[in-house]
Amino acid sequence: MTIPRLLAAAVVATVSAPALAHVEAGQATGLLSGFLHPISGLDHVLAMVAVGLWGAILGTPAIWVLPIAFPLVMAMGALLGFLGVPLPGVEYGIAASAILLGAAVAFEVRPPVAFAALLVGVFAIFHGYAHGSELPPGQSALLFSMGFVIATGALHAVGIGIGALKGRVWGGAVLRAAGSMVAAGGAFFMWKALA
Repeated sequence: MTIPRLLAAAVVATVSAPALAHVEAGQATGLLSGFLHPISGLDHVLAMVAVGLWGAILGTPAIWVLPIAFPLVMAMGALLGFLGVPLPGVEYGIAASAILLGAAVAFEVRPPVAFAALLVGVFAIFHGYAHGSELPPGQSALLFSMGFVIATGALHAVGIGIGALKGRVWGGAVLRAAGSMVAAGGAFFMWKALA
């Protein structure tokens, strides 16, 4: 290496900031906080499991379309929450999602996949907004979002797993009961929101 190149390399090494290869504590906390946010609220759990249940009942392609549509649109709702854009009726929308998705499972409602994805997407906006508006101070919005999207996917997978029982003799009864429980939980949360 020539002297000018060595000098250039020394200057670059001196003035450039050191690379930080370790995740900072606040960032790791953001991912964990985001992951725990949906699973710490029963209203979110009910609706997100119901998305997987309904997708399983509807079969292909809904079994993967609904669990993909929900987190994608939820992330857009979260962005609205991060930015502080007003969205009225968030708690009502979340409660309504559990009521209607639970009823769709309980009564084995079979709309076209596009309509089911649209309905799931509308509800996802409210869930995402709730997550985004509750970003803890000082935490990474990106990592917080990644955490709640991962948790949401896991809850959808739980619903799909339960939905796999539909092929069993008693599976239909289990799914109708699960849908009824989700709808009843949603009714409880709607009552709380109205109180």
